[in-house]
Amino acid sequence: MGLNLNYEAAVLVDTENLSREDWLSWRRRGIGGSDAAAVMGLSPFCTKRDLYYDKRDIRPVVDEEEGNWVAKEVGHRLEELVAEIFGRKTGFKVYAVRKMFQHPLYPFMLADVDYLIEFADGTTGILECKTTNYNCQNKWSNDSLPVNYEYQVRHYMAVLNLDRAMIACLYGNNETEFFIRCVERDLDIEEDLIAEEEYFWKENVEKAVEPPYTEKPDLVLESIRRHCGPAEKDADQVKLDRKHILSLERYLQLKEEKAQHEGEAKKLDGLMKEAFAGIVEEMGVSCSGVLKDGPVEYLVSYNPVYRTGIDKKGLERLKVQYPDIYDDYVNTTESRRFSVKKKGAA
Repeated sequence: MGLNLNYEAAVLVDTENLSREDWLSWRRRGIGGSDAAAVMGLSPFCTKRDLYYDKRDIRPVVDEEEGNWVAKEVGHRLEELVAEIFGRKTGFKVYAVRKMFQHPLYPFMLADVDYLIEFADGTTGILECKTTNYNCQNKWSNDSLPVNYEYQVRHYMAVLNLDRAMIACLYGNNETEFFIRCVERDLDIEEDLIAEEEYFWKENVEKAVEPPYTEKPDLVLESIRRHCGPAEKDADQVKLDRKHILSLERYLQLKEEKAQHEGEAKKLDGLMKEAFAGIVEEMGVSCSGVLKDGPVEYLVSYNPVYRTGIDKKGLERLKVQYPDIYDDYVNTTESRRFSVKKKGAA
């Protein structure tokens, strides 16, 4: 279709003094940058169906917002620090913008950016501030960037009609543990993104048509759990539609294949233990050994693995003797196991 680049972003609302509820209400009027990856089916946290429910203000039965509030609050409170570190490292002028912008040509596209950058040549760019924990730094290795963040800033560049975005991420407690990534505007990717967002907004949200699940199975099952609610053992049996026959047959076939592979894996595991049993006997209580064969050297380790926990009987004693402590530290989480038994087969 070719993109029209002769426009200036409109200011939808000033966010400086908005309450969280009002801010969320304004966000539901369109698609924001953090929604873009979900629209593309690339979010690690959210399915397109989840996003649809949010825009239609359909609340999940199981609301787990409070469960990860600390991580979200840490990210929010450290935004200013991340921006300051970025400014010191780059020398660029960074300034906060407390406004929600709207694309004048595609009004369903909104942008609530963290900061804007004034580059040395006088041009303007976007700064998106992130935090992550030390164990997740591999997602940024080799100059890479999580794809959901890439689509977030591509969405922002489209709305604000800007050509460059920077993403700064703090993953430790000093300024050396810091990533900076630059994303240049790509009009081909932007065109695809706008098309997907337009279809989602007009064909799903506005027409109240649920989008299909297309994401990874674990993400889909988690979405279903949140919106259906916890299991009810006394609920009536559901008579399933015949359209599921092929899926059930496929499940049974895969289950049988998995059992065959597991049996082979157990056999190989046993043969491996048989191979090293004599070595373990010679090592005795030692955790390491070495064998040299000319230029070849075999380094052997046999290290202990300790796991600390409370067995079932211990939990029962704790519950009886110290019920208050039990209630404070023991919680029950639900997971559901899918199973199929085929009856009447030849």
